[in-house]
Amino acid sequence: MSPLNVTQLARRLDFSLLHPGITVRELEAYCALAREHNIAAVNVQSSWVEHARHFLEGAEVKVAAAIGFPLGGMDPDTKRYETEVAVDNGAQEIDVVPNFGRLRSGDSQFVLRELRDVAEAADERHVKVIIDLGLLNETELALACQIILDSGAHYLAICGKTPPVEALRALREGIGNTFGLQAWGMTDYSTAVAAVEAGATRLGTTELAGLLQSSDVTALGT
Repeated sequence: MSPLNVTQLARRLDFSLLHPGITVRELEAYCALAREHNIAAVNVQSSWVEHARHFLEGAEVKVAAAIGFPLGGMDPDTKRYETEVAVDNGAQEIDVVPNFGRLRSGDSQFVLRELRDVAEAADERHVKVIIDLGLLNETELALACQIILDSGAHYLAICGKTPPVEALRALREGIGNTFGLQAWGMTDYSTAVAAVEAGATRLGTTELAGLLQSSDVTALGT
């Protein structure tokens, strides 16, 4: 695989704006940064969707609403309603946290139902299901992948610490070649390239400027 240049890397990137104390002025500044680099999406709490759409008006950058973030333990009907409101306010993608406790308890039907409800409420918008590898053992992770594949979602999104390359390769093999795989925690160019080579189709970061303005990326040109 040839190295990603600045533009190619940016178009794979989601920028997390999920800090609980973010202000409207900070959101506006971060959206301006996302617009400057023409990234794939910004991720915001659902209450900020309308603001983010306003700040990104006319840009190619999408607004992804975080549903059930960060713990995922609320009732499925609450997640469905939050998704519906986010869509009404202009969300173009949906990032949802499943109920990890129910998943670890083996209640696959509960988790499948909540994810199908969110996918239906998303009304054909891309749905990314957020999984923290640190919360699940190998058996639970395999169950989660099967549920996600059956749910109508479009991406498995790995959050928490930067996922190891071996884990991404194993997940890509497990979910097949056509399903989306997102790797969060990107902080530098080499890690981002390694994630893509391991099978990630989208990347996520909280350090957009540092990642895209690193000397390694700049050297490749745009």
